[in-house]
Amino acid sequence: MEQMVIVGAGPAGISAALYAKRGNLDPLVINNGIGALEKAEKIENYYGLPEAIPGKQLFENGIAQAKALGIRILEAQVLGIEGFDTFEIKTTAGDFEAVSVILATGSARKAPKITGLKEFEGRGVSYCAICDAFFYRGKEVAILGHGDYALHEAEILSHTASKVTILTDGKEPEFTDVSFEVVKQKVEAIEGEGTVTGLRLADGSMVQAAGIFVAAGTAGSSDIARQMGAELTEKGHIKVNEDMESTIPGLYAAGDCTGGLLQVAKAVHEGAAAGLAASKYVRGRG
Repeated sequence: MEQMVIVGAGPAGISAALYAKRGNLDPLVINNGIGALEKAEKIENYYGLPEAIPGKQLFENGIAQAKALGIRILEAQVLGIEGFDTFEIKTTAGDFEAVSVILATGSARKAPKITGLKEFEGRGVSYCAICDAFFYRGKEVAILGHGDYALHEAEILSHTASKVTILTDGKEPEFTDVSFEVVKQKVEAIEGEGTVTGLRLADGSMVQAAGIFVAAGTAGSSDIARQMGAELTEKGHIKVNEDMESTIPGLYAAGDCTGGLLQVAKAVHEGAAAGLAASKYVRGRG
């Protein structure tokens, strides 16, 4: 069993790993890419940088620093996390069990721009299969997404829904071996009267669905926390205390996913705090 799994290898995740490692723990960092730092052409408002550097370089510097200390970094996508006393982390590289988890994958991903998506939220549009699958038992549902996260959500829904259809919204699916119907056409709109009844495609045809589950891209920290039952703020960020611990013992969060100032300095601070607090939690578990 892992002592600590850190989801995310940006400033928050790597900072957490550095403090955990120096506290004589052996954290596992799961990296699924650079995230928001890739869009930062120049960073010049962070301590210790005599010259501005690209966000990508700062990200790579952090990875190199962690590896130099012997911190393990796994290149994989986290599909979901289950558990309470200990945690089971499901990834594209296999499953892992851990005493503590730190979520540090940045802010929530953006939903696709489809007419009706926002209007039908809570009335047939959902962002969490494990949360809402029960409400669609025996009904036809659809998944919006084209990657492993969408496939994972479809598999959860298959146990309760009468039919599950994956709609890639014009994108090529990243999965190949799949037992669900896959529709590759662009989605024009979500339709319904009071609640969702289906999706209208680019050619004018309809896909019938009582529920639509958004799983575009990869699962963000808030998506994972919501699946686990952790409390979120009104703005959809993970609610944490002063130790960066969520409402689930042993589950911590740091960086953009907690809201507030979306800056590297804040992410580093929260990552350090989470790494220290999670280390204390692990040692307390004996």
